[in-house]
Amino acid sequence: MKQILSKSLQDIFSKDVIVFVFQIAAAALALSGLFVWYFWGALSSFIVSYLAWIPWEWLQTSGANVLTFGLAYMIFIVVITVLTSLYSEKLLIKLAKEHYPDVPVIGTADIGISILLTLKASMIFLVLFMLLLVFIFIPLIGQVVLLYLWSVLLREPTFYDVSALFISDKKVLKEKKKTTRLLAMIASLFNYIPVMNAFAPVFAQILFLHHILGEDT
Repeated sequence: MKQILSKSLQDIFSKDVIVFVFQIAAAALALSGLFVWYFWGALSSFIVSYLAWIPWEWLQTSGANVLTFGLAYMIFIVVITVLTSLYSEKLLIKLAKEHYPDVPVIGTADIGISILLTLKASMIFLVLFMLLLVFIFIPLIGQVVLLYLWSVLLREPTFYDVSALFISDKKVLKEKKKTTRLLAMIASLFNYIPVMNAFAPVFAQILFLHHILGEDT
């Protein structure tokens, strides 16, 4: 695990990764911004109606705007995750060749499957976010809940996107997948930091890359 983290932190601040992240972040900001701007009224109305059943009066009266912005932030995270999944293959292959030159690229991620897994994870994430919203306001518990939710968004599509390039053996895939929840939660820590949250999806992919191809030490 130490080696995985060390190599991943080294890669995340490399020039290629930074350029990639800023390009993806700009596109995600534009797309999510347009979506939120167009549907702001609908989002606000949905939040107000959703809060009506929560027994905390202070949350009903003052939390609507905060939660609407929070939902908008989650939409940005979903969009940047989707875009990263779609456009990161060349970057992953380049990083793999730098660290593991003897490991061949045996395939490519099917774009249809990748999109399906990403959309599925995004829907599960948004549904769980709304269902577990109350717990997010509980100190410590809320932070753990958020990390888990963000890991739901990252884990399945990220594992597929990375593993499809290098591994076809189902037994190896099953074994490698066991500890990916923790890796996804580690990558999700970036979501707590403004601007740095743009690095979370690609950091998850880099973590998974070193986990899949490297030694588990």
